[in-house]
Amino acid sequence: MSQGSPRTDSRLAALCAEAARDAFLDYQRRFDEITRRARDRFLKREWRGSFDDARERLSLYSLIVSGLTNRIGELMGERRNDRSIWPAAKAAYSALIAKFPRWEIAESFFNSLTRRVFATEGVNQTIEFVDTDFDTPVKGVKLASCYTGATTQELILRLLTASFQEVLWQDVRRAAREAAERLGDADRIEIVRSVFYRGRGAYIVGRASTAGSSTPIAFCLLHPDDSGITLDAVLIGEADLAILFSYTRAYFRIDAEHPFALVRWLRSLMQGKRLADLYNAIGYNRHAKTEFYRDFVHHLENSADCFIEAEGARGMVMIVFTLPSYDVVFKLIRDRFDQPKESDRSDVVRRYKLVFEHDRAGRLIEAHEFEHLRIPRGRFETSLLEKLLRSAAATVRVEGEHVTIAHAYVERRVRPLNLLFAEADETAAIAAACDYGQAIKDLAASNIFPGDLLTKNFGLTRRGRVVFYDYDELCFLTDCHFRELPQSRTYEEEISAEPWFSVRDNDIFPEEFPPFLGFPPAARDELMKRHGDLFRPHFWIDTQQRLQAGKLPDIFPYRSERRLATERKRRLNDGAR
Repeated sequence: MSQGSPRTDSRLAALCAEAARDAFLDYQRRFDEITRRARDRFLKREWRGSFDDARERLSLYSLIVSGLTNRIGELMGERRNDRSIWPAAKAAYSALIAKFPRWEIAESFFNSLTRRVFATEGVNQTIEFVDTDFDTPVKGVKLASCYTGATTQELILRLLTASFQEVLWQDVRRAAREAAERLGDADRIEIVRSVFYRGRGAYIVGRASTAGSSTPIAFCLLHPDDSGITLDAVLIGEADLAILFSYTRAYFRIDAEHPFALVRWLRSLMQGKRLADLYNAIGYNRHAKTEFYRDFVHHLENSADCFIEAEGARGMVMIVFTLPSYDVVFKLIRDRFDQPKESDRSDVVRRYKLVFEHDRAGRLIEAHEFEHLRIPRGRFETSLLEKLLRSAAATVRVEGEHVTIAHAYVERRVRPLNLLFAEADETAAIAAACDYGQAIKDLAASNIFPGDLLTKNFGLTRRGRVVFYDYDELCFLTDCHFRELPQSRTYEEEISAEPWFSVRDNDIFPEEFPPFLGFPPAARDELMKRHGDLFRPHFWIDTQQRLQAGKLPDIFPYRSERRLATERKRRLNDGAR
């Protein structure tokens, strides 16, 4: 073939497949490099570097897919938009990745490429891995180490020092003793060989077995100072692990050569978690979207209910709808925002991106971004579809028997706090109010100010945790200016309907919050007792100063009673009495 001759279809397909394979291998290599730095960051207590690594890894996927898209454009030339070669390219790529230990991640990577090139609406089986090309069972993958033949204390000591040498600990033998007292008798403990890292914590995850029954467990490690690693908490049971692996938290960094096998092993510990949740938790958020979509399509095919508006107050920025039988909500940005909202679509997108990249502190629901969704028209309640076409016409259109949604955020469905307060008994209302206050403090500690503290923007998870889900006014806490509410000097100032003092865009007056919260009386009283400092500027200014000084507070992904330090304190108090 002469130098100027056009490439054949088969050659173009092979070149595209090879380019995609090479780009995926580059992504995998760089992903692993960042992930494997986590152990060293933990041992050296390089917390800023740890958070920087998390952000770098989040941006890596889009960076490499963008570069690959450009490379494909160069290869295809004038035929860039020609779909005819892509079935062959997909088949060639499938053969190239067949022996990869992360083949399922590689399939989603290819999907990202074709959707980037063609802006595919719905799915296209010929050029995407809608279903996997491979048999799913993984054989011969050893994920866990097993400890038997000793007392519970000795088993725990062995597994702790297998992960980190004894010299790296403050007092690993005391840690093993206290953990054994918390755990009780166990004749067998299995743990994932790789340690899970996130923020300033390290986690050893597995299960303990006694007399044939097993219980999920996790050992939660900190490195508070130069004296060494400490065992801060022991988590026992699926509920504890579900909070640790929550969809409201940042991703773990774990050295996982076989994510398929790891995710299924973790699911054996937390059967209430979807595969998508667990892929998300270990940092494969793009493949998590693939798993979510497959699960969603399967659910649509095996259900008959219709999409309806989600319960809760009407949003001024978003239209929110849900399928009653499926526990997520779909959020679409309105074409026009109600007054007094002054932001625009780009502001909203930017804030959702901020949430994606930031430490969510266990209080922000992750919003997965989807483009070009196609859903059967018959699955929409008529009034909802009319509203979507009227208020989000730039995003939604009907084509034959399908509704196409150009852009949507998908979040886990929670119970809006204002609705809960309307129906909950006093005990439940008080518990929710107190956790609402703690949620705001946790967000503040992670440098997030919700912007709007109304209870309609908060929800309760099935684990009883209060989370925030309305991000259109969210901002960094350090960008805010918290002020005392000036006292009026004259009667005219006191009765004025408008502020008589100057107010800048980022001025916030915490004293103004309480009258608008709408808490039941007993819940409000308890909130003020435990978290009344939220409604005075000093709390916010002090938190800002700590953040600016680099004093990052601890936000633990477990309840305080799970901490061994809490147990030690209780014993000291008992002894004093």
